[in-house]
Amino acid sequence: MITKAIEKNALIKTMDTAIKTLGELKKSAYQSKNIKTELRDNLIASLQAGKKTFEGMHGYEQTVIPQLERAILSKHNINLLGLRGQGKTRIARLMIQLLDEYIPVVAGSEINDDPLKPISRFAKDLIAEKGDETPIEWLHRDERFFEKLATPDVTVADLIGDIDPIKAANLKLSYADDRVLHFGMIPRANRCLFVINELPDLQARIQVALFNILEEGDIQIRGFKLRMPLDLQFVFTANPEDYTNRGSIVTPLKDRIGSQILTHYAFDLETAKRITTQEAEKLETRALKVYVPELAKDVLEQIAFEARISEFVDHKSGVSARMSITAYENLISTAERRALLNGENTTSVRFSDLLGMIPSITGKVELVYEGEQEGSYYVANQLISEATKTLFLKYFPKIEKLKKQDLKTPYDAVLEWFFQANNFELQDEATNKLYNSTLSLIEPLDDLIKVYQPNVSKDDYNFLKEFILWALVELKQLSKKRTENGIAFNDLYDSYIKGL
Repeated sequence: MITKAIEKNALIKTMDTAIKTLGELKKSAYQSKNIKTELRDNLIASLQAGKKTFEGMHGYEQTVIPQLERAILSKHNINLLGLRGQGKTRIARLMIQLLDEYIPVVAGSEINDDPLKPISRFAKDLIAEKGDETPIEWLHRDERFFEKLATPDVTVADLIGDIDPIKAANLKLSYADDRVLHFGMIPRANRCLFVINELPDLQARIQVALFNILEEGDIQIRGFKLRMPLDLQFVFTANPEDYTNRGSIVTPLKDRIGSQILTHYAFDLETAKRITTQEAEKLETRALKVYVPELAKDVLEQIAFEARISEFVDHKSGVSARMSITAYENLISTAERRALLNGENTTSVRFSDLLGMIPSITGKVELVYEGEQEGSYYVANQLISEATKTLFLKYFPKIEKLKKQDLKTPYDAVLEWFFQANNFELQDEATNKLYNSTLSLIEPLDDLIKVYQPNVSKDDYNFLKEFILWALVELKQLSKKRTENGIAFNDLYDSYIKGL
C-alpha cells in the first residue's frame, strides 16, 4: 500500500508544468500527505531500493544515521545534540533529499497552503471564490528548508507572528480582524523542514511558545487563537555545553521532541581524512598543482585528535572538524605560495608547511587557564609536536630514553651525521630542486627508510625524510632553531660543545 502511494505521487512530478488549477489537480493522481509521512514514505522507498541516505556523513554509518532513520520512520521531531563541528546542520540540510521533488500550493498563499487541505483564511476564501479554477503553484523541495539561529534577541513575533498595523491601515481593517496578522517564520514554513540551531540559546519564554506548535499545531498571535494545524518537521540542534554555560532546553519542550540523537567526532584518522577532503576547497581551483602526501594528511588529522585530549584545550567545547578543514586549505596554500614565488608549476607539501596551518589552529581551539598562560601559538606548536611523536611510532621503532652505552639503535648513523656536519638548514622558500638536493645530503636517512619503510612512494619520499628530522627533534635526539631564511637542524649538544 505504501509503495503504491509513493508511485502515485511520483507521477505528479512529471505533470508539474501542466497542472495549474485546483480542478486539474483533483483529476490527477496526487494525494495529500503531511511532511512527516512524506519523509517516512520516501525513506522507506530508499531503504527498499538499497540507496544510501545522508550521503557524505562519514563515520555516522553505524551510529547516527540508523538513529535518524528510526526517528523519521517514527515521525518524530528531532534534536541533534553534540559538540561544535560535528555536522549537525549538514544532517538537517540533507533531510530535504527525502522530500518529494515538488508539492502543489495555493498560488499567493503565505503559508504554502495545500490546495486539497487549505488552512489559512486567504486560501479558504480564494477556493470558495474560484472553486476548481483556483490557481496553484509548485514548490520545489530546495525551497522547503527554513533555518533560524537561536539568539537571545529572537522574539515570539519573529517565530510565530504579530499584528501588522500597516496591513490594517492599507486594508482599512480593525485589529479584531485576523487578516491584519503578519505570520512569523514558523507559519511561513508550513509543509517544510524547520531547523532551529543552538536551541538552548533561545529564551525560556520563547521556547514555551513552541509547545502547542509541536503537539497540537495551533498558534496564538496577540490574543488570536488560530486553529491552524501547521504541518512541519522540526529539527533542533544543541551543544551539551550550552546546558550549563548559556541556557537550557526547558523540560516540557524536551518532552515534546520525539528523538534526541547524539553526534560525535570521527573515531579514526581514515574517517577524519575523508571528511576533510570532502569539505575542503578542491585542488582544481588552485593556480598550480600541489601534491599532498598521505602522511601529511595523517599528521593534520592527528593534530585534532591530540587537541581533544590536550591539557591546554577545553574538552567540553570540543575541537571542530572545521579546524582540520581550514588547516588543510592553509597547508596547501603555504605550498602554493612558495611555488608561485619560485615560478614553479607543481610542488609538494613539505613538513615545514605544517607551520602555515597555525592560524587555522589558534582560532579554533578554546583554551583552559593553563593554555591561556602558555599562549595559543605555543599550544598550536605543541599539538603539532604531539601529533608528530604519535605518528612517528607507527612508522619507526621506539627510541629508548635509557640504553646501554654499547647498544646500537637504528638512528645512530643519522645522529652521527649531524654530529659531524657543521650545519644543516632547510630554507622556507627553497625551490623544489634545492629542497630535494639538500635533503639528499643526509644519506643515513635513505638507509633508515629502506629498512623500515621500503614501500614509500617516490612522491612521499622527501616528506618522510623531513618528518624523521622533526620527530627526532621532538624526541630529544636532535635540536633545531629558527634562522633568518628557514630552520637549522643540529646535533643535540651542538650549541653546548661550541660554547665550550
